[in-house]
Amino acid sequence: MKKYILPGMTALLLVSCNKIEEKIDQTVQKTTETVQQKAQQAVEETVKKTVSESISSLTNSQNVKFNDVFPGNGASVVSDDKGKKFKFPNGSEGYIFKYKADIAVVLPFLEGQATTDEEKSDKTARKIDGQNIVDKISFVSKFLPENTFDTSFLDNIKTDKNIRYYKLKRLPNISTIIYNPKNQTIIQYVEVNK
Repeated sequence: MKKYILPGMTALLLVSCNKIEEKIDQTVQKTTETVQQKAQQAVEETVKKTVSESISSLTNSQNVKFNDVFPGNGASVVSDDKGKKFKFPNGSEGYIFKYKADIAVVLPFLEGQATTDEEKSDKTARKIDGQNIVDKISFVSKFLPENTFDTSFLDNIKTDKNIRYYKLKRLPNISTIIYNPKNQTIIQYVEVNK
């Protein structure tokens, strides 16, 4: 009888250990799945909150005039100016302006603006390839709800090869300028680098 008890107990112990191991594996797997689901939900909530704050910031932007950001004789340089000031969720500020002006007058005016750091600022605006700008605007516009912005200008700048692009860093302002020579319309994005 002793011959059967020891092997029987061993078999019972092995089966019991296997059951315990199985239960532990199931618990670990269930816990892992729960953690992954919670992490996924947290990421989705964070993304939704960030997008919501960004859109809220952009749609609740304040009207601003060109002269408010670029003091001096800016009123005589531009016409039909429309501008918006907005804040990103990270706290940085930006402006977007649309106005009519002669680029040969606007660029020297902007280059003459006071700067907080002359050494790190550009003396003159530089002409840049606009494809990068078009790509960024296209990418961002995909994530905005319909009717947030009028993106019809995007089709124009994608197809019109006469459009010119400029970059000018006069700290704290960094300007990206899109110029349409046909109608002398300028779209200027100003990032405030504090």
